Amino acid sequence: MTTTKFSKREAVRFGWNTMKSNLGFFITLLIVVGLISFVPNMIGEWVKEDAPFLALTISFVFGIVSLVVQMGLIKIALRFCYNEKGELADLFSCTPLFFKYLVGSLLYGLIVFGGMILLIIPGIIWAIKFQFYDYLIIDKKLGPIEALKKSAVITKGAKRDLFVFGLLLGGINLLGVICLLIGLFAAIPTTLVAMAFVYRKLLAQVEIT
Repeated sequence: MTTTKFSKREAVRFGWNTMKSNLGFFITLLIVVGLISFVPNMIGEWVKEDAPFLALTISFVFGIVSLVVQMGLIKIALRFCYNEKGELADLFSCTPLFFKYLVGSLLYGLIVFGGMILLIIPGIIWAIKFQFYDYLIIDKKLGPIEALKKSAVITKGAKRDLFVFGLLLGGINLLGVICLLIGLFAAIPTTLVAMAFVYRKLLAQVEIT
């Protein structure tokens, strides 16, 4: 059985160093993402009473844009892992993969939800097992089913470490919140790039094997 491994310290260090070397870019990126995320929502709340249909339309469009931005953030993190520079334009560069990403996200959500019904533990295991489906869709252009299967392969033997790593990244982001939210400008890029680094490390081991 193939056992994939990674260093949590190495991943966080890579994310931290990448953040420090590109701090200006990441601050700008997070401000742009914040505006994209919150402004449409605020407008929807303002017009909800007077124009409910318009508010519903804004909410629908906002949901689509949010998914596109999520894809773009993964693309940016992956670019740094490939020793490339991320660009703001990358936020919308994955639009052609939208329906693959949407279907993959729905399937992943259903899998995890089904696992949670089965006494929670299976849900946690499956959440970890299939968690890199989105990276594989964006990085390798795989279909939703193929991406889920490939994620199961690259996480084999690493689920315990990935669980601990997820807790570690959550703790880093929590520290960012505690630091009057300003710390999130450092914590979010660090954890974003660190997770992409782990994905690349695990995928590379499987490809070599």
